[in-house]
Amino acid sequence: MSILTRRRLLHRAAPFPAPTGATGTPLGAAAALAAGATGPGAVTASGDEHDPAPAPRDVLRFPENFGWGAATSAYQIEGAAKEDGRGESVWDTFSRTPGRTLNGDTGDVAADHYHRWPEDLDLMRDLGLHSYRFSISWPRVQADGTGKPNQRGLDFYRRMVDGLNERGIAPMATLFHWDLPQALQDAGGWENRDTALRFADYADTVFRALGDRIPVWLTVNEPKTVVQNGYLTGHHAPGKQDPDAAYLVAHHLQLAHGLAVQAFRATGEPGRIGPAINLHPCYPADDSPAAAAATRLYDGYENRLYLDPILRGSYPSDVLADLGPDSRLVRGIADGDLAVISAPVDLLAVQYYTPIYVTADGGTERRWPTSVAAWQQIYPDGFYDILTRVTRDYGPIPLTVTENGLPTIDVLAADGTVDDAARVDFLRDHLSAAHRAITAGVPLESYHVWSLLDNFEWEAGYDQRFGIVYVDYPTQRRILKRSAHWYRQVIRDNGV
Repeated sequence: MSILTRRRLLHRAAPFPAPTGATGTPLGAAAALAAGATGPGAVTASGDEHDPAPAPRDVLRFPENFGWGAATSAYQIEGAAKEDGRGESVWDTFSRTPGRTLNGDTGDVAADHYHRWPEDLDLMRDLGLHSYRFSISWPRVQADGTGKPNQRGLDFYRRMVDGLNERGIAPMATLFHWDLPQALQDAGGWENRDTALRFADYADTVFRALGDRIPVWLTVNEPKTVVQNGYLTGHHAPGKQDPDAAYLVAHHLQLAHGLAVQAFRATGEPGRIGPAINLHPCYPADDSPAAAAATRLYDGYENRLYLDPILRGSYPSDVLADLGPDSRLVRGIADGDLAVISAPVDLLAVQYYTPIYVTADGGTERRWPTSVAAWQQIYPDGFYDILTRVTRDYGPIPLTVTENGLPTIDVLAADGTVDDAARVDFLRDHLSAAHRAITAGVPLESYHVWSLLDNFEWEAGYDQRFGIVYVDYPTQRRILKRSAHWYRQVIRDNGV
């Protein structure tokens, strides 16, 4: 790998630079495509009496049986980090290392969902959720990532899944949401091909314990974030900065996905399975051929590197050429790997937060206002573009949105309310974009807001709140925000 390529990879994963003052209106989806871009606790205030009376309005109706849900992940909400046989994860190690997270925050307690899950499930029922996307903690099921499962861990998830089904909420389980057992990291982590094999064993254990209770499974959550944040910038666990290792990690994560799909098919369970991939529509920052070419390659690293192997059975040739024949990714592809990775899936989970504008030199520009997370530009049309792009380029695979949301600095007012008006505006605009995509022919089946609860937001600790439900961390009291009341009405109306 050349020095220039190393610099580009690090730049690609780095936080977006400060606004450049570029002029002009951002290119629309069609223009971007033509230029070579991607184109497309008690619960407080939970009763109906607290919902504001809806004003007369035209509602954008979603298809009948459209699924409305919310999402979380194990390390971000469960807590109970040392209870009932749970082992250490890479995020336990990372967050307890001084200087790694804001304020030294950890997920040791988080939202205490491990102890408060019954009331959280009641809250979901009261909101009217159809679906709940959560993740299973690998180290809670296998403390060291291998061997005999921890029955207490499996029993926790069995109770929770049964509780969801009893409340009429469909469970959607993610097998891996970044909390790799530390023992496997000590043995090389995702740089070690064996980790993918251990993941398949773990997945098989979970399928056989819970497969008759869960209709939809997601294999690996956002492999790109593990690659970029965990191995390029080092902002996430395991905190490395090694570009050559990063893309071998990408391959092993996708191999793990494929092996898990095969393991699921072998059980004979009737449910569905697919990956969860965060996608960023990439647009050229200007009309130059150089910007178009740079955008095409940027899109390769951001999107096609993860979509193509799973849905087409091949890695994008431009990315492989850019990495070079001696890269660890290229050398790490064994015969038969791509056949495993491309084992047929039943659906694709899409996660959208931000667009990317690419300059002629391969850098990035900001074009839209950002949230309190500096990396997130607020651009609802990008949601439409990425959904339609997936359908156009990869065919009519069923889609579910499993993350889309806005972090804000929410404040609990003296009257016990949380007025997160910005989140309501964000969700309304993005759901309107999703509705446009469905009208354009995208087979979008469901939408899960990120997130149900305020939680541990990785390296940002507890300062950024993504939840539609406020968590008062000192007391663990749950308080519905304005956005939660609004979302409940959306579900009732089946539209925005």
